[in-house]
Amino acid sequence: MRSDRGYRAPLGLKIAAAAGLLFLHLPILLIFVYAFTTEERSYQWPPPGFTLQWLGVTWNRPDVWDALGLSLKVASISTVIALVLGTLCAAAVSGSRFFGRETISLLVILPIALPGIITGIALRSAFSIADIPFSVWTIVLGHATFCVVVVYNNAIARFRRTSGSLIEASMDLGADGFQTLRYVILPNIGTALVAGGMLAFALSFDEVIVTTFTAGQQATLPIWMLEELVRPRQRPVTNVVAMVVVLVTLLPIVAAYYLTRGGAEIAGHGK
Repeated sequence: MRSDRGYRAPLGLKIAAAAGLLFLHLPILLIFVYAFTTEERSYQWPPPGFTLQWLGVTWNRPDVWDALGLSLKVASISTVIALVLGTLCAAAVSGSRFFGRETISLLVILPIALPGIITGIALRSAFSIADIPFSVWTIVLGHATFCVVVVYNNAIARFRRTSGSLIEASMDLGADGFQTLRYVILPNIGTALVAGGMLAFALSFDEVIVTTFTAGQQATLPIWMLEELVRPRQRPVTNVVAMVVVLVTLLPIVAAYYLTRGGAEIAGHGK
């Protein structure tokens, strides 16, 4: 059987891959460029000059800090809720057999498969019927609907790769449920939970559509950016904030990738 280690991709495939990467990432790189331009009202190319003044201007904008604080608060609470509910649901679905198990699994995944506008309209209608005023918690509930899915997918994949004989051996050796959870289950699924939590945080931090329907008059950082683009005052400030959002969401995604890429090497796997 031929090994793939010595295989070299043809030049045309390399060019196509490079073109695809440029198409995906060049607009993001332009955000970084325009965050340091001296022109504040238009997008000129090439930029007339470069300056660091917009970093200071952004730092001194209280509305930016308010929006950032709200985004961090919502993302943190949503991630905690997702970790608890997603892990428990994954444990129930993977660890037992019951009627309707696959249907429940489908229903858990459904919110992230549906268009965000459908989820947003449904949540807004539910809040109106229940007479629930818009607050931080309505945003959190909206974000938790899809954050749970991210944690659930990571957790259930790891549960299915973890040998059930490990739990049985732990019980046979006299460990109670808490000890089994602490010393057997969590060490095996811990990286999957951390990765799922990071991805959930990143998704919540930059969510726009669901937030639009559940925030009322509040503005998370992505909503603040959207409003600034509609009524621009200092356009480079918006690009500085967008640069921060890219960095804040990129770091958890990269960390989650490195945490889960060795996930097949689970204790008891394949035994």
